[in-house]
Amino acid sequence: MYFKFFVLFFCLSFRQTSYCQPGNSVANFIKGNYNKLDTTITMHDGIKLYTILYIPKDQSRQYPFLIERTPYSAGPYGKNNYSSRIGPNLQLIKEKYIFVLQDVRGRYMSEGHNLEVTPYISNKASKDADESSDTYETIDWLIKNISNNNGRAGMYGISYPGFYATASLPGAHPALKAVSPQAPVTDEFIGDDVNHNGAFFLLDNFDFMNYFGKPVEGPVEDYGSEVFDTNYRDAYKFFLGMGPVKNTQGPQYFNNKSYIWTEYLQHDTYDAYWKARNIRQHLKKINIPVLVVGGWFDAEDLFGALQTYEAIEKESVVNKNKLVMGPWTHGAWAAPIWSKFGTYDFGSNTSAYFQDSLQTKFFNYYLKDIADFNAAEATVFETGSNQWKMYDTWPPSNVMQTNYFLNAGNKLSLQKNTTGKSFDEYISDPKNPVPYTNGVYKNRNNEYMVEDQRFAAARPDVVVYESDSLITDITLTGKIAADIFVSTSGTDADFIIKLIDVLPSRETTTAKLPPGTGMAGFQRLVRAEVMRGKFRNSFEKPEAFEPAKISEVKFFLNEVSHTFKKGHRIMVQVQSSWFPLVDINPQKFMRIPEAEEKDFQKATIKIYHDAEHQSKLILPVLKK
Repeated sequence: MYFKFFVLFFCLSFRQTSYCQPGNSVANFIKGNYNKLDTTITMHDGIKLYTILYIPKDQSRQYPFLIERTPYSAGPYGKNNYSSRIGPNLQLIKEKYIFVLQDVRGRYMSEGHNLEVTPYISNKASKDADESSDTYETIDWLIKNISNNNGRAGMYGISYPGFYATASLPGAHPALKAVSPQAPVTDEFIGDDVNHNGAFFLLDNFDFMNYFGKPVEGPVEDYGSEVFDTNYRDAYKFFLGMGPVKNTQGPQYFNNKSYIWTEYLQHDTYDAYWKARNIRQHLKKINIPVLVVGGWFDAEDLFGALQTYEAIEKESVVNKNKLVMGPWTHGAWAAPIWSKFGTYDFGSNTSAYFQDSLQTKFFNYYLKDIADFNAAEATVFETGSNQWKMYDTWPPSNVMQTNYFLNAGNKLSLQKNTTGKSFDEYISDPKNPVPYTNGVYKNRNNEYMVEDQRFAAARPDVVVYESDSLITDITLTGKIAADIFVSTSGTDADFIIKLIDVLPSRETTTAKLPPGTGMAGFQRLVRAEVMRGKFRNSFEKPEAFEPAKISEVKFFLNEVSHTFKKGHRIMVQVQSSWFPLVDINPQKFMRIPEAEEKDFQKATIKIYHDAEHQSKLILPVLKK
């Protein structure tokens, strides 16, 4: 994971989604207008969940509940210890709600045992409990025990709290009238946080579980120090020196102290453990209004937002499900200002637009009957052109799936190759993996999702395919599919596909580059994804590659909404490591968490583009 919390250095507090105002104006407003109540709510199995309420002092009218359930502490604890951040945004604080923060089962001040992304139980026995039942019983208690409520409740949350918002939907309490899962954790083997297409996201999980995975005897107000101390500044060198993933269980690291980390390493295929944690399968007949929110530059849960929306659409024929996707990193829609990121300048305050025009109206309408909420089915920000677009379906119906073929001479073309055997090759060396970012960082460089890829293109273990200069704007809106033909001298391999927007060079254009686009020739990453090759046919039953035999590898990259401007080029890069974002594949078919140093081997990788084996990307081109 991940930091399943949002850290915005200029105003958001560490491990808590928040917003800021000059001085202490928000904190003073909360203290002046809300009474704080710390209590516990007892579940049907006797477990007590610590719950904090901020109740409007003005009791002349009734208020709905707005609930966030979190594994990151509902604190500060104690009657007189007020938080300076309650609710999703400042406008809703001023609108007045009964804000409810709850420590989920087994975290901080709540009793019980915490499960990683608690599986939903469809047919519960009398003692069974999950996040759905805990939410149901919490809402029921609130409705019956807190005066001056209007009988309605809403749920929201970003990242892990976003999962708890999603988990409130199946088996929901009748009083639950509006839910907003934001960057929700959704399916941790296929595309969220822990693995992407079976490839383990080492850097994020190692950092996150050092905090989140610490064993504690609860309830406790503070988890204290991390599981182990780390003292390094260069993550690439650190993880390369650490060696195989099994070394993370060494005495100086997790040492089997974190049960969740141990579970990650035990479950290296899409087995019952991961399938039970796929909340998508339970989003059936959801008619509660839902506002799903995500960011195009979310390095943690981009998959979660898109897939939660898609699952509700597929599993619930009649629904009130809306999607919002903006030019945001993880949780950046909660910031007071979000108008720039990396070399992008969006030309407007995109977070304020979301908070004012969408989020506040959503909750006010469904929980208070204020005004209306007439958002489009999908409200998405189109990068490259800096426009908000509204669609009545997502992806939009006017999209043409267009083949862009990888061809000889490093060409990306609309034309198929008609020649005989044709391929590019490179040597993938586990001792010299391709970095995911260009620079020295301890923590994940969040800007890698929009970073200049020339550092990678210059390496011999990265193959590049580039289009001619575009004669007109091309907008991609929807899912990207990769369909490549490969061979390896080993028995396993990773394949990372990167879609890149190449800005004009000064030699080929006299046009002035738009503000914030960086230097000419910049290779800006638009979307990238990894596929662990042994899962190419099944996530449940991995298959070895037969050395030197050509195999087809197909997988999806997350959706995009991006315009490649006239004069730009479209580039595709293919590589077999992305380190230390993703752990190193030994390029030998085996259980990677059990791999020894001796198991890691160089491999010769070939990418084919001949008439019989034509590798391609299938891009969603928006029709004019």
